[in-house]
Amino acid sequence: MHITAKADYAVRTLVELAAVDGGGPAKAEALAVAQGIPHKFLESVLSDLRRADLVRSRRGPDGGYWLARDASDISVADVMRAIDGPLASVRGQRPEDAEYSGPAEPLTRVWLAVRANLRSVLESVSLADIVDDDLPNFVNELISEPAAWARR
Repeated sequence: MHITAKADYAVRTLVELAAVDGGGPAKAEALAVAQGIPHKFLESVLSDLRRADLVRSRRGPDGGYWLARDASDISVADVMRAIDGPLASVRGQRPEDAEYSGPAEPLTRVWLAVRANLRSVLESVSLADIVDDDLPNFVNELISEPAAWARR
């Protein structure tokens, strides 16, 4: 799986917003500095997140950005879909629409399994889980395996 810089920045930005005391608005510049994200790039990310109804914004001296819903109701999958579209695709189409013949026919099921595993993790982890450092047990079990940390 390839996680784009834009998706990574989006998740980090929303986690930063989720950690804001009182849920008040945060300035884009402060978010950029806090997470080491180029400010101009962050503006594009925030625009996408606003269109996806994940953040709200207000202009002016008391303005800024805040989460559109509770951090526990926004999954990492929600953020990634808002930025990059579907979690898994095969040549730009849904895995179930990929058709193969002959010995490659079972490949559709492999791509479906990949998507199912991505969903199981990314849909189960919320922004609140990250802020609270309280990831679901099965995620912690997955990363406790030495193979999870091995480069291949």
